[in-house]
Amino acid sequence: MTYRPDAGAVPPPGCPVHHGDPGRVPGAEPLYGPEFAADPQAVYRRLRAFGPIAPVELAPGAYATLVTGYQAALDVLRSPEKFAKDARRWRALADGRVAPDNPVVPMMVYRPNCLFADGEAHARLRQPVTEGLDRVDPAALRGYVEHSADTLIDKFAPNGEADLLGDYAKALPLLVFQQLFGCPPAIGERLVQGMSGIFDGVDAERANAMLTETFMELIALKRRQPGADITSWMLAHPVGLTDEEMIHQLVVLMGAGTEPQQNLITNALRLLLSDDRFAGDLSGGSLPVEDALDEVLWLDPPMANYAVHYPVHDLDFAGVRLREGEPVVVSFAAANNDPALASEHRTGNRAHLAWSAGPHTCPGKDAARLIAAVAVEKLLDRIPDIQLAVPADQLAWRPGPFHRALAALPVRFPPVPLTVTTPLPTPASAPMTAPVRDHIDETNTPGDSRWNANPASPPLLSSTPPAAISTPRPTASAPTGRRRVWSSLAAWWHGR
Repeated sequence: MTYRPDAGAVPPPGCPVHHGDPGRVPGAEPLYGPEFAADPQAVYRRLRAFGPIAPVELAPGAYATLVTGYQAALDVLRSPEKFAKDARRWRALADGRVAPDNPVVPMMVYRPNCLFADGEAHARLRQPVTEGLDRVDPAALRGYVEHSADTLIDKFAPNGEADLLGDYAKALPLLVFQQLFGCPPAIGERLVQGMSGIFDGVDAERANAMLTETFMELIALKRRQPGADITSWMLAHPVGLTDEEMIHQLVVLMGAGTEPQQNLITNALRLLLSDDRFAGDLSGGSLPVEDALDEVLWLDPPMANYAVHYPVHDLDFAGVRLREGEPVVVSFAAANNDPALASEHRTGNRAHLAWSAGPHTCPGKDAARLIAAVAVEKLLDRIPDIQLAVPADQLAWRPGPFHRALAALPVRFPPVPLTVTTPLPTPASAPMTAPVRDHIDETNTPGDSRWNANPASPPLLSSTPPAAISTPRPTASAPTGRRRVWSSLAAWWHGR
């Protein structure tokens, strides 16, 4: 690791002094536990005593260099000749200093997808993702998000209270992604469980296995029965992705489109409901949602620390000797709030690093922002008198080195009557009491044909047939009591 006593590094004033662990990196701040979750900016301020990069501990025994300076972050992100993304370079994992069951391994270990690839391999793997996302019609996506939001809001609007994380922000991106991927509900629910386990670091090995098995099932289904969905488009792309490559491409797509998306939605809602600059506008009938999203992406980006890179050889960077193969993690949150930027005018300013930068810039940033904006606008439009149920400073944040995520977002409001919404596109399936794996209807998987309407989209292989829009089912009756949608997304899909 970079910061060793023999390398001349001295912990700055205010850093905790660690004892009793000869392998511990002096001055390495832990990026896990409730203290970091409650006030990460305080940790970033202490780390700036090192300069634009500093030693951190991502999880017990997993050390890295954290980039806290804005310019230094750009230098890492835009210098693939110096900093590689291929996690097979991670020396501490290879030589056993980091155990395979360390909770950060699932988020950092190599997978054959565009996130962990460099050079020509990266270009080949990224092209189907970018072009698949380009085929999504923004107008159709907006309509589906609005429809999903209305359906979710109808479940809790009559109750006068909700947890906007569990009852809304977690479920909405997943409903949208199941449609984008063309998932039957049985497959979709297992994808939800697996991805949740990855991000929470709970039983990560089981979550990894569940994701792999479930994506294999989805890919096999789409090879037999292609539709107008991202999965089918990627399978038909001329670069010819293998099944293994497809699995990992879908993992990174879903990972980037669910957990960070729900964090963006909830962090924006928290800001709008607690900050007087926005709350005053809300009470006056204005919805400054885009301004709130800009503020969140600067101050509390949903993925606070990620973009893991590895020096391709020993090099001097920002006055420190970085060792080949030791992880360098970009702190989007710290870099965005670098005092050197000296600017408080963030409204309309999109120079933040929340979407990363360089060759690995998020390809889905426009869709992600659209989904978040529509989700927030729809909620505030339907329930204009919504308020936090607890003071903002009493909201709990989930521990973890990578995300900036609330544990819950409880709200209260005057009960609101239901609207009449058209049912979501629903594939035929057997009763939920039967084993889900045995009831996947290959003749009717979700996928809106309008999403392939962009005439500028590159051609697919001729083996991809057109797909019809799914036939909706009758609207189900409203529930009699409050129930968390997260516990059974498949039941949600069927309106129960």
